[in-house]
Amino acid sequence: MNDLLELVVEQNASDLHLQVGQPPTLRLSGSMTPIDGPDLTPADTELLMQAITPDNHISAVKLNGGTDFGFAFGAKARFRVSVLRSKGYYGLVLRQIPCKMFGLRDIGLPDKIRELLYRPRGLILVTGPTGSGKSTTLASMVNYINEHREGHIITIEDPIEYYHPHKRCIVTQREVHVDVPSFSEAIRRALRQDPDIILVGEMRDLETIEAAISAAETGHLVFGTLHTNSAAKTVDRIVDAFPASIKDLIRTQLASSLIAVVSQVLCKKIGGGRIAGYEIMVTTTSIAALIRENKTFRITSDIQTGANLGMITMDTHLMSLVNRELISPDEALEKAQDPLVMREKLLASGAQLREL
Repeated sequence: MNDLLELVVEQNASDLHLQVGQPPTLRLSGSMTPIDGPDLTPADTELLMQAITPDNHISAVKLNGGTDFGFAFGAKARFRVSVLRSKGYYGLVLRQIPCKMFGLRDIGLPDKIRELLYRPRGLILVTGPTGSGKSTTLASMVNYINEHREGHIITIEDPIEYYHPHKRCIVTQREVHVDVPSFSEAIRRALRQDPDIILVGEMRDLETIEAAISAAETGHLVFGTLHTNSAAKTVDRIVDAFPASIKDLIRTQLASSLIAVVSQVLCKKIGGGRIAGYEIMVTTTSIAALIRENKTFRITSDIQTGANLGMITMDTHLMSLVNRELISPDEALEKAQDPLVMREKLLASGAQLREL
């Protein structure tokens, strides 16, 4: 197992897959790359699983068919591990969490985003599909605050991914199911722990969303994630989580507390590696009114005209990555929110597209 983990770090792979009937496989720059060697047997995956899985998580796999936990590979990297059963055998997927913190510029966020991190209260959401780099973006934001502001940061995660040392801030990191029973319970308790900034790893249920919004309203800067792929859909997803009788109230609360939504996708970079494509919405008086009046379909046109505030639509950002020769036209088309319009723009710019 140590040799495999060493290889993941050395090759800078994002994931390691260990499944019966397949050699160990790395995800390199988004592509699956099997390691030369024999296919894994049921005995192999069970031994590899036992090498890194704590006893209580082994019991959880036997009972529930799966478990997740984080662990450190010496000082070289941390891994988020998902152990599962498939056709009665054990399988593992390990996601590498780099030890190095990235600066906001390193991950491609505009400088305007920094200004938002000095806000005393409100809600900043980072959204996107699984594996789009949301955790890395949030860790960069928290690290920036930790280096430039003073206060108490509480992170609530399942499991803890990036470790944040105390710098100018005191950082309390709590793991769901280890330090606290649930996200919503952790937020409620956090309000009694004198926090300035609260990071909610996942806003996956009504209780958690409700607790996060009320924390943002009561004078805390709250960060959260959702699996949505645009600012407008993020607002709709939050409102739709609530019963019809209080939807209007939630829209009003969101309009006053939502600071920004950063939606992102990870694209394959020309020449290897990956780069994020972003949509950035910063709440203005106009956008707040659209949220209140349930006219979220108009948010995109406000984003298009808000470049001076650091706003950008996903498709505009993807187009700029193509123009800077960082991603291929085909990659931009695949990740576009409006593929038909993107195809026309790419063809008009003289880009060569793969035939369908």
